[in-house]
Amino acid sequence: MKFAIAIPQFVEDGSFDPAALREFLRAAEEFGFESGWTQEQVLGSMPSLSPLETMAYAAACTERLRLGCVVFVLPLHTPVHLAKSLASLDQLSRGRLEIGVGTGGRGRMFSAFGSTPDGLVARFNEGLELMKKLWTEPRLTFEGRFWQLDGVSMEPKPFQKPYPPIWFGGSAPAALRRAVRHGDGFFGAGSQTTEQFAGQVLAVREALAEQGKDPATFRIAKRVYIGVGEEGVRQRVTDTLRRIYPHAGPEIGAVAVAGPPDECAEELRAVAAAGAELILLNPVFDEAEQMHRLATEVVPQLADG
Repeated sequence: MKFAIAIPQFVEDGSFDPAALREFLRAAEEFGFESGWTQEQVLGSMPSLSPLETMAYAAACTERLRLGCVVFVLPLHTPVHLAKSLASLDQLSRGRLEIGVGTGGRGRMFSAFGSTPDGLVARFNEGLELMKKLWTEPRLTFEGRFWQLDGVSMEPKPFQKPYPPIWFGGSAPAALRRAVRHGDGFFGAGSQTTEQFAGQVLAVREALAEQGKDPATFRIAKRVYIGVGEEGVRQRVTDTLRRIYPHAGPEIGAVAVAGPPDECAEELRAVAAAGAELILLNPVFDEAEQMHRLATEVVPQLADG
């Protein structure tokens, strides 16, 4: 069992504290977290820093911490630009990048990104294929439905060969099969309950068997929104989740783990039992204090059994 920590991204206008984020990242390495993760929210009232720039800042502040985003909504990106940015970030971090991708579903304002929901999965598949080719082929000619390139090169390639690990988000059976076919791991969403995640893990394992892939080569992880504390902590987590997911129903608080350290540890054991090999701990308030409590009061209980 390995643990990751969410990198703080919620920053009100003008309130960013560079020293505080540097200290948070330094502490994350000292506590032994395997990786630090961001998420992508371009539009919305919740003030959220961009994942690419946040990861670049984190790379400059750390030496060992692996850095990732779950997920980039691939159909909203131009794959050539995204491939270039990610290859550059993998070079700048000396091979510490992890990449999460997803289709994002049809409930998005595609018009804001010069796109449409038509051919959503086809656009996703073609974009990912193009990115992989740009990362691995010295010269590329590509005749796709959405993108065409003629005899081009992209340098430098990613530091990791052939490219950084690719994680897939998603929950539908087709998305899970696609994850096994094209990715290196499945990352369960924080907006899903442990019970929902357990069902997704079973579908992933079935897909691995159907496609003849070794489960040992395919990682499974889950983001867990969490709050360690006593009275009122669950309400604080729920209130923040309602800002992150403004269109979610009143039950959104049920996806979080919240309560005293012993109760949090017990709920995280259930996430591990459901199949998570990596758990991304995602506090949503008082991030530095919460990380300290997680690292000193919760994680050791799981390490002990």
